[in-house]
Amino acid sequence: MHRLVSVLGLLPALAVPALAADLSPVETLGKSIFFDTSLSANGNQACASCHDPDAGFTSPFAEFNAAGGVVEGSVEGRFGNRKPPSAAYATFSPVLHHILDEGDVTIVGGAFLDGRATGSKLGTPAADQAQGPFLNPMEMGLPHAACVVAKVLDPADPAQYPVRLADVWGKDVGVEIPAAIAEQCGNPDAKITVEDPVLDAKINDAFDKIALSIAAFETSAEMNRFSSRFDAWVAGTGTLSDQELRGLEVFKAEDKGNCAACHVLTPTGRSPHAIFTDWTFDNLGVPRNRDNPQGADYVDPGLGGYLKADPVYASLADGVMGAQQVPTLRNLDKRVSPDAPKAYMHNGYFKTLEGIVRFYNTRDVLPRCTDPLASEAEALAQKCWPAPEIEATMNKDELGNLKLTEAEEADLVAFLRTLDDK
Repeated sequence: MHRLVSVLGLLPALAVPALAADLSPVETLGKSIFFDTSLSANGNQACASCHDPDAGFTSPFAEFNAAGGVVEGSVEGRFGNRKPPSAAYATFSPVLHHILDEGDVTIVGGAFLDGRATGSKLGTPAADQAQGPFLNPMEMGLPHAACVVAKVLDPADPAQYPVRLADVWGKDVGVEIPAAIAEQCGNPDAKITVEDPVLDAKINDAFDKIALSIAAFETSAEMNRFSSRFDAWVAGTGTLSDQELRGLEVFKAEDKGNCAACHVLTPTGRSPHAIFTDWTFDNLGVPRNRDNPQGADYVDPGLGGYLKADPVYASLADGVMGAQQVPTLRNLDKRVSPDAPKAYMHNGYFKTLEGIVRFYNTRDVLPRCTDPLASEAEALAQKCWPAPEIEATMNKDELGNLKLTEAEEADLVAFLRTLDDK
């Protein structure tokens, strides 16, 4: 399922990003948009709200991380169904495609954990993904692309935009949004239709340029820093402890953690550094999270849910139900303060790296919990695991009974903590 390193290495290389303190004009524009809270129904949520640099470009919200993991949107009481993944290093994901390997079909790439931002629209999954939250009523909640365009062209705080949209994309990107439309932008439930096809095309073109600007910032060295202790060790400018080095060996060994089967250590050809993912999809058998705002019985179909509606890949959907994209392991333990809670996996079920490693090691060894909605802490205390969200497609080849000792588990956790950027 994960023999993709050589194939990914053939993908075209990206340009070397600018230094964090020296962003290009388009990256600077993308950063302004990324941090602009006015680009939401109630003017209270930016991309960075759910992808905070101090939290490794994922959720910084203690109250949500400690529970369902899902972040409340711009509109009070509205929640999606999935924990925000890290936006850092996401631009290295290729356009969604498939690999044939001895008759098996493996889906690779895209953005969002279910791959639905394929990159086929704008040429990069990061740009396709950037358009989604703006118009999602459960997230930033703007009712139409025209609202995003209007707010970027005429920002609430002009000082926040040292580089403007026209500076990067030319004067033709400007468009006059009718007052009748602009007046509805604060209503996330407004039904806006642009009757004039010429105006509609100009709005969509400007919206695409906004998304491409965000993707440019997400490609920059400010978001992809490669400044962890692991990177310093690889470069020969830093050291790792004996325990951390033992953890790296557990990580690499096929007869131990076997983590590198999916979280590959070799550069993909799009970066001289390891990204710690092969951009494939997997169902790990994660239990349901009883605190999910969609309800304790909510089951996330993941990639399978998306593929059901895809005319090319619909026949594959049932075989990948519950599969989520393999994430980068970079910044796993990065948090806004030392005691700030973190949430892991697509549904935020896990709260600790120790719990995740114990789950990988013993999922198929320990008995099922009598409480199907037992939390991670309860499961660890009772030495059991609840049933998975979706069992039929669960990966039973690469995890579940790793036979690691408790010392090896601790070594592996120690290594994972070396992957946080400065």
